[in-house]
Amino acid sequence: MHIKRYIDKVPGGMMLVPLFIGALVNTIAPNAGTYFGSFTNGIMHGIVPILSVWFFCIGSSISFKSTGMVLRKSGVLVVTKIAVAWIVAIFATQLLPEGGITTGLFAGFSVLTLVAAMDMTNGGLYASLMDQYGTKEDAGAFVLMSVESGPLMTMMILGTTGMASFHLQAFIGTIIPFAAGLILGNLDKDLKEFFSKGVALLIPFFGFSLGCGINIGVLADTGIAGIILSLFVIVITGIPLIIADIYLGKGNGTAGIAASSTAGAAVATPILIAQMAPQFKEIAPLASALVAASTLLTSILVPIATAKYSKWVSNRTNKFQQKIANHV
Repeated sequence: MHIKRYIDKVPGGMMLVPLFIGALVNTIAPNAGTYFGSFTNGIMHGIVPILSVWFFCIGSSISFKSTGMVLRKSGVLVVTKIAVAWIVAIFATQLLPEGGITTGLFAGFSVLTLVAAMDMTNGGLYASLMDQYGTKEDAGAFVLMSVESGPLMTMMILGTTGMASFHLQAFIGTIIPFAAGLILGNLDKDLKEFFSKGVALLIPFFGFSLGCGINIGVLADTGIAGIILSLFVIVITGIPLIIADIYLGKGNGTAGIAASSTAGAAVATPILIAQMAPQFKEIAPLASALVAASTLLTSILVPIATAKYSKWVSNRTNKFQQKIANHV
């Protein structure tokens, strides 16, 4: 059987397929983890320790020895993505109820949902698109995108907009595993190679654990709202990212549109934030479902948008060069 081959055909499949399976298990047998206990309960509801190890592995995969061009490229994209999410959060706090919208077409929409969907980029998707449509420097910008992973940036945005307050130790606690991996990975290249393998390995495990906290009906209810959120993410983050890539990153904008996706890790953020900010507990399952929908749909739509934008830029450049050639 070629199970992985079929899973890989689904955008973000190694996270989304286990998530769906977990949600199915939780819907059919919501008390299965408690009933079996021990390791079974741990793998079904141990999302925090699983993600802690995953953040450590991500840190170990990042190198301090990146070139200046790569750091500038990645820095521009990361800062722009976070800044846009922060601005959206400021406006959303004025328009949306504190606990989010819990009924109707936009059920699940909240400041938490919007920030979680916007402030992280699907780094693997970005890197693959840049291998095809960008330069080596563009593809290398993936190195800093891992810094966005996890709830830290979301916590900072929610904290600065007044939507939630977090104790200092909570912020530090989210950084320690990542920082430990970053330090060890840069001190020893063998440890870097060893631990960085865990980044891909742990994705289906935290996807399944996350799904075990979601009812399948919640995933089904995202429907149109998930599509709206996906388009919102691509348009609202994509335009500033294109502009930033052109004027600050010295690119042609292709890297910007390629970065306008929702990361798979973002699906876990609402649940993690709700553990530290109780006002989000009611909206967290719906928010996670919406972010999961955005992860899937942006994984499909962003490559299409990137290809069309790259072709448009190429045609425009060729026409400009042809005009110059005709005048010479």
